[in-house]
Amino acid sequence: MKKHKIDHYSGIGGQAVLEGVMMRNKDMYAVAVRKPDGDIAVEIDEFHGVAYGSKLLNIPFIRGMFVFIDSLLLGLKVLNYSSSFYEELPQKKSKLDEELDKVSSGHEDTFLMVLTTVASFVLAIALFMVLPYALSELVIGRYIRNASLIAIIEGVLRIMIFIIYILLISRMKDIKRLFRYHGAEHKCINCIEKGKALTQENVKKSSRLHKRCGSSFILFVMFVSIIVFFFIRVDSVLFKVLLRILLIPVISGISYEIIRIAGRSDFILIRIISAPGFWLQRLTTKEPNDAMIEVAIKSVEAVFDWKQFLMDSFGYDVDGELNDYEASSKKQSKREATRELYERKREETRELTREMQVRERSRKRDD
Repeated sequence: MKKHKIDHYSGIGGQAVLEGVMMRNKDMYAVAVRKPDGDIAVEIDEFHGVAYGSKLLNIPFIRGMFVFIDSLLLGLKVLNYSSSFYEELPQKKSKLDEELDKVSSGHEDTFLMVLTTVASFVLAIALFMVLPYALSELVIGRYIRNASLIAIIEGVLRIMIFIIYILLISRMKDIKRLFRYHGAEHKCINCIEKGKALTQENVKKSSRLHKRCGSSFILFVMFVSIIVFFFIRVDSVLFKVLLRILLIPVISGISYEIIRIAGRSDFILIRIISAPGFWLQRLTTKEPNDAMIEVAIKSVEAVFDWKQFLMDSFGYDVDGELNDYEASSKKQSKREATRELYERKREETRELTREMQVRERSRKRDD
């Protein structure tokens, strides 16, 4: 099928998990995981966020906060599901396990997931919010007194720390495979949004970079934080640290609106501000193999009717009928083939004429 120049927003999004891919379409999501025995397990379920049904989800800059929280919650849930296939054989409970059972009233898995979420969030704040501030304000600030310049340096340090973090974890074997599944997820979405049938061949040819990627969102968060902290200033060190924590929902809300527009628009300014996110995705996505693509396709097909999407958005009937694009393409190809045949015949005629002229001149010389 001919490649279309205009992308059509599909509304689906996803996430790479351990040996698999999660795809979400509105309130439905599916997780496809390659099990240790080689089979693919697919789970389909509904997910209702913390503000489900609330009008808050229709308010710009506010809805982004809830979308961010929902993404974290669903992400942890599907990661826990995918990792369950690769857990070690059950062993005798230790004293620590018994204590956890008591504290969690028998809900040890949920308790550990919440604990892990809190610990990860605290670590992320310390690493990407507090550390850049400490380095810029308490170290570099001794030599530079310009508050505006310090604010910019803090933002640059935050981005550098994040990139170094990505480079370090990308050396881990499991993370490398996770990034390849991340690439498979993007390729599937790009494939159908470009108007192509969701096949192995088409997915392999599709780009692994996508404007609505979570990596791009995090980068937008960091850029927006530079602007926000540039204009909002306090003197107290304690208040400065608190502001960096308390303003995270506000910054994520602004960033969500930016990436939402980026995912639906091809305006030149949008392409420019999306470029850094694409550069980052070259680190967080890698080329998948055929088996990984197969898993990603299973996840898409479990929650999204891509054939109907191609029909509605591109007029393309996958099961048989040609769409306008294909028909036009075939007509164009036929005209080009006819033109090429005509040119080849004309060249053959010219060559034959030249040979006859050479023979005639040679005969006259012999006479």
